[in-house]
Amino acid sequence: MYAQGLPGLVVLLLVTSLLAGHPALPAGPPALWSSSGSPSSCRLSRTESELRCRVPGGKLCSDRGRCECGVCICQVTESGKYYGPLCECHDWVCETYDGKICAGHGKCDCGKCKCDEGWYGEACQYPTTCNLTRKKSNEMCKNSQDIICSGAGTCQCGRCKCANSEGNGLVYGKFCECDDRECIDDETEEICSGHGKCYCGNCYCEAGWHGDKCEFQCDITPWEIKKRCTSPDGKICSNRGTCVCGECTCHDVDPTGDWGDIHGDTCECDERNCKEVYDRYSDDFCSGHGQCNCGRCDCKEGWIGKKCEHPRSCPLSVEESAKKCQGNSNLPCSGRGK
Repeated sequence: MYAQGLPGLVVLLLVTSLLAGHPALPAGPPALWSSSGSPSSCRLSRTESELRCRVPGGKLCSDRGRCECGVCICQVTESGKYYGPLCECHDWVCETYDGKICAGHGKCDCGKCKCDEGWYGEACQYPTTCNLTRKKSNEMCKNSQDIICSGAGTCQCGRCKCANSEGNGLVYGKFCECDDRECIDDETEEICSGHGKCYCGNCYCEAGWHGDKCEFQCDITPWEIKKRCTSPDGKICSNRGTCVCGECTCHDVDPTGDWGDIHGDTCECDERNCKEVYDRYSDDFCSGHGQCNCGRCDCKEGWIGKKCEHPRSCPLSVEESAKKCQGNSNLPCSGRGK
């Protein structure tokens, strides 16, 4: 009996020894892998391998990893983690509501919210039972203009349900205030013409492209664009404007759109600095005693000060001057000046 069991024992020892020497052999069909754990001896053709790694939409490993012998090796490139047979899962792509993933009433599972009991919706934002009156519910759904769900959705127990009849999710926001349909180019029907990203209905274009829908291409390099828009202090459009294809569009203070107080090739001039008290409708530059030159006052003869507010020689007596400075206080300049 002992002799009959010996061969089995020898086989068992050999297998144990082999496994101990290769603790990290990959899982999966052994025929696809070499003894070294490398896919270099893969028996699949490139086409067969990529077919196994390709998601229904046509992307290899969801564009989140590389394909090795029909197996996706996920590559993390941002916060969170990728996983799944085709790297299709990413815990950070779940819907949010009011700044919280799954509204704080569920858990993110492979990009979709699994709601807690008593909650439903793509972001678990809707309660299954509502204890609010219709009036109170509607009040909670009004935006800053007192419009319920910005006129782009319906109110569900104090929470807006945005109108997305096509299921594309282009209308969103706490009050349905964001409408990314505004970013769709009429001709190409692409978001921002395929040359930018849409955030709350506004296109943010890639370098070299501009326009409301990123439909126009610049004829100069991104480096030249930055160079032309950089102000003498090293800021893009002096932090007072937007660089569009090498030209600064200044943030005009005048809401009518007329020529305003901020101007210059790189928005370096700010005429507001020439006014004692800023009033967009006032022409009282440099206290009426000077000329405003790119935000700096060139004072007339006889006047000094950053805004030409002080006369060089005073026609008043010392007593008259002190009386004017006294105001309603017993102290000259309320004790805070001279």
